[in-house]
Amino acid sequence: MRTTTPLRRALITVTATAAVVLTATGTAVAVPVHGAAAAPHTAALALSPLHSVVGLAAERLATADLVAAAKWGTDSPIDDPAREQQVLDNVAAQAQQLGADPDEIRVIFRDQIEANKVVQRGLFQRWTDHPDQAPTTKPDLTVVRQEINRITSALVQALADTSENRGTVACRPELALAGLQVHQEDHLDALHTRALIRALPSVCRG
Repeated sequence: MRTTTPLRRALITVTATAAVVLTATGTAVAVPVHGAAAAPHTAALALSPLHSVVGLAAERLATADLVAAAKWGTDSPIDDPAREQQVLDNVAAQAQQLGADPDEIRVIFRDQIEANKVVQRGLFQRWTDHPDQAPTTKPDLTVVRQEINRITSALVQALADTSENRGTVACRPELALAGLQVHQEDHLDALHTRALIRALPSVCRG
């Protein structure tokens, strides 16, 4: 696996400067501990060319909360090899239609799938430790997967559109910058930050 040290260091730096507060429902809100001084600086930065890729990866990760809630208390496992293979086959086919490398897109989406499971496992552990935070209603997994499919298609398109950017030496710094921007915009908690780091190692080539 390619090293993710620059991205990991950048995102961990942001996480270290925020206190994560969990509400009674398990919703995470990042509260800067150094006041609002850091926000204008980050906001003033131009968007990374890879911002759309990272933003969609984070959006896809957000659906893991709904998937976990749908599976919680049922026999449905977090690991679903048949569903995962279907996703990988579909993104490869879409990549081929867009003129992108199907094998490359498969590898990137394998990371997306594993990152999604990081969130699901983390939430399962949280709800086991704190039953009062466990979901009391179950989303319709079929509806949730329709939303996942929509985001997945948009992410494949974004990866195809940034193919040139992802092959340059500037890719990893740009990816780290995009990670910082998305972290701030989405107020990611520690679990979703860790999952986002897991989702991105194969985005850059070389």
